[in-house]
Amino acid sequence: MNSLAINTSNQALTVTIGNSERILGSTIINIKQNHSVSLMPTIDAMMKSVLLEPNDIQRVIVAKGPGSYTGLRIGVTTAKTLAWTLKAELVAVSSLAVLAANCPFYEGYIVPLFNARRQNVYTGIYQWKEGTLVTIHPDFHTSLEDWCHYLKELDRPVLIVGEDIGLFDACLRENLPEHFSSKLLSVNTVSGVALLNLGLQEKPVTDIEGFIPTYHKMVEAEEKWLENHTADKEQSYVEKI
Repeated sequence: MNSLAINTSNQALTVTIGNSERILGSTIINIKQNHSVSLMPTIDAMMKSVLLEPNDIQRVIVAKGPGSYTGLRIGVTTAKTLAWTLKAELVAVSSLAVLAANCPFYEGYIVPLFNARRQNVYTGIYQWKEGTLVTIHPDFHTSLEDWCHYLKELDRPVLIVGEDIGLFDACLRENLPEHFSSKLLSVNTVSGVALLNLGLQEKPVTDIEGFIPTYHKMVEAEEKWLENHTADKEQSYVEKI
């Protein structure tokens, strides 16, 4: 089963094509850019490079969030459109799980972090057990301070991963002096290959048309809109806008 894996949940854009036997091709572009401009040309170039036609893709895998609101909508909308058009399966994978999957040989708790601004983070806890990545604490949005206190109470070493950990170094060192982190780029950068591997193990989405990203927090504009439309419970912010 040839699969196309797409991740635009944060700054890095990844496009990977492969199957259960091998990786056919993988690209990462990790600069500040407009994913809406770069994604389809990157997919097109990758398809041509691995000598596949669109109908050769049987499964489309997408990082579903959390992450950048705009980036998630671009990736998920593209994945849904491709899956629907090609009559392919759509599979969604946690963006944080993709990051945690970079560490398959670490036996302890893995804590991926994405910056959610204002000293908040998107995070969770994962652990590899018998070759399978298991969720220990589900993904969510929280303040870094509260999360550090929670991790400290676990009273066990944790491996914290992500490109944004440098932003929180002082808080992490103060509250979690025994935590581990790595400076290896291969550990802290989202991997298209990891997304593909996880996506090959997941069950397809049953309702492609109704599938939406996992945000874990409303954007500020949506919060303000809801404050002014408390009586309108039947219509969502996205539908209205």
